[in-house]
Amino acid sequence: MTRILLTRHGHVEGIKPERFRGRAELQLTAQGIAEAKALAARIVRQWKPAKVYSSALQRCVLTGRAIAQAAGVVAEPLAGLMDIDYGAWQMRTHEEIEQEMPDAYRLWRTAPQRVRFPGGESLQDVMARTADVLRLVLVEHAADTVVLVGHDSVNRAILMQLLDMPLAAYGRLTQDPCTLNEIEVSAAGDSRIHRINDTSHLG
Repeated sequence: MTRILLTRHGHVEGIKPERFRGRAELQLTAQGIAEAKALAARIVRQWKPAKVYSSALQRCVLTGRAIAQAAGVVAEPLAGLMDIDYGAWQMRTHEEIEQEMPDAYRLWRTAPQRVRFPGGESLQDVMARTADVLRLVLVEHAADTVVLVGHDSVNRAILMQLLDMPLAAYGRLTQDPCTLNEIEVSAAGDSRIHRINDTSHLG
C-alpha cells in the first residue's frame, strides 16, 4: 500500500487577483514560507514519509525542502509535476483573458478538456505526465508514504486519476496553497481517499 500525501506549494503573488501563473518562476511570499513550515510540522507529526518529490519550480522546491528537512528525507524534483504551460496566457489575469477572448475563456471554464492554451499545453498533456509520476511512485514506493508537492492544476489532474473522474470535472476540485490530500493506493490499484484539500494545519 502506497500512501500519497499530495500538497500544493505555499502562497505566491498572482493568486489574488488570480493570474494564469503556470511556468512563471515565482518565489514564496512570507505567508507562503509560514504555510510551508506549518505543513511540514503537520506531516511529520502524523506520518513518516520516505521521500518528497516536487515540481522543479522554486515555489514547490522550497515547500518540498521544508517538508524534507523536517522529515529528514531527500527531496527530488520531477518534471511531471511542473505546472501546466499556459503559453500566451501565462501571468495574464483571468479578467484580462475574459475581456479579450471571451469565447476561449468561457470554454476553459465550462469545458476545460477541449482547451489547448495558445503556445502551451492541454489538460490531456498534464494528465499524461502526471500519470507517469503516479506510475513511478507506485513502483518505487510500494509500501511507503510519499509526499508530492505540485500545483493547483497538476494536483487536480492527479486527483482526477485517483478518483476515476473525467477531465470535464476539473473545475469541481479545489487545491488551496499548502493543502493536504491523503490517498492510499493498493497494489491492485484501488484508491482510498482519506482527505482532500485539508488546510486545518494553517489555522
